[in-house]
Amino acid sequence: MSISTQEELLGMQKISDAVGKTLSQMRAYARPGMTTKELDEYGGTLLQQYGARSAPRLTYGFPGWTCISVNNEIAHGMPSDKTILQEGDLINVDVSAELGGFWADNGGSFILGEDIHQHSKLVDTSKLILHKAIHHIRGGVRIAEIGRLIENEARKAGYRVIKNLTGHGVGRALHEEPHEIACFYDRFNRERFKKNSVVAIETFISTNASYAYTQSDGWTLKARDNSFVAQHEHTIVVTDGRPIILTESNGIWN
Repeated sequence: MSISTQEELLGMQKISDAVGKTLSQMRAYARPGMTTKELDEYGGTLLQQYGARSAPRLTYGFPGWTCISVNNEIAHGMPSDKTILQEGDLINVDVSAELGGFWADNGGSFILGEDIHQHSKLVDTSKLILHKAIHHIRGGVRIAEIGRLIENEARKAGYRVIKNLTGHGVGRALHEEPHEIACFYDRFNRERFKKNSVVAIETFISTNASYAYTQSDGWTLKARDNSFVAQHEHTIVVTDGRPIILTESNGIWN
């Protein structure tokens, strides 16, 4: 999507604020002893209060309002009444939704309660890399160069990136062009960011693995070596200078 009118910008701001606040509120609501289904139902209630509709449900028939991935699950975790959250869990919540014909996407990994498993460095690294990557994006910058930045920063911190999960365009649908904003340098990708375009930028920072694989449930993604992965994501508008961070209300950098 390319923002060409004030109405379009306002529409994107409204849905982005809804998914951002839902993510923030779900993070604050999570407690040890709660199931991921309980957390997801809370997220679904919030989206309804904002007048928004769950994007993964609408687009893919996903069995949940949001994606909730725990510990070694990388992405697309299915909410379940059998998965009980524990102190120190590494949790990722991804919230995307539609409102008034506009779509926005955001996500974030966090540690539940005390960091008894020492995941804080991984989470903090993912946040910092996303911040650095987003603030290097402007019209005309090669998408591959942002991938190079993410991969290099991850390597400097002692981590790798997941190569088969990427950011993407968003706005009038959940996934639009550009379809792959990778976390590594893809020399074959000659595309550049376009001014006024709307994109979802994501980091997938891994303790060791470079690829995620779909599990037997048909949704959940994990690494074959059970690596831990932290993901953070914002929907932004590309400009000639500092991008407009539409999902800033999620507070992942706070």
